[in-house]
Amino acid sequence: MRQHEKHSMGGAAVAEMPNEHLHEPFVEGLKDMYDAEKRLVKAIPKLVKAASCESLKQGLSKHLKETAGHVNRLEKVFQSIGETAKTKTCPAMKGLVEEGADATNEDDERSRDAAIIAAAQKVEHYEIASYGTLRTWAEAMGHNEAADLLEETLNEEKAADKKLTEIAKTECNKAESGEFEVSEESEESEDSDEEETEEEQ
Repeated sequence: MRQHEKHSMGGAAVAEMPNEHLHEPFVEGLKDMYDAEKRLVKAIPKLVKAASCESLKQGLSKHLKETAGHVNRLEKVFQSIGETAKTKTCPAMKGLVEEGADATNEDDERSRDAAIIAAAQKVEHYEIASYGTLRTWAEAMGHNEAADLLEETLNEEKAADKKLTEIAKTECNKAESGEFEVSEESEESEDSDEEETEEEQ
């Protein structure tokens, strides 16, 4: 793993940080995501409880465990750059969590599941954008350990988003898909009956 280059100044070794102007926004971004992940650790169990589709429940439960890991991983990122792990209120995640809470109030089960998936994917897209930026900044400053840790979380967020899409397209919509397929078969049957009637005439 690459380390910062060092040079001697007055007999003391001084680390050179490339792109040092990124340090402050990087640390602020870490604080932002530290707050965001902690909010999600509290919010996701409510989504699991409200979901009716079993695969959605399982997917959210799995990501809850990953989210707890993201909190711990961020603490390692702070440590790796010599900063104390602190939170800064994340207005974006605060709003997204509130939107997720609203989704749980839907009366119809399938509507509720669809709203929960939509809210969860908005969260994932925000996290993917945020962790992607933080990873890039870490690389630019030579914080290679931090970059590797952030890359791990970024990959997990992308996988979670992909899984939610799969659940939305298949598992939680089987009933609707079945109804649609029956409807198509019914239409084909009607067309066939009409053709037979025309031939008889």
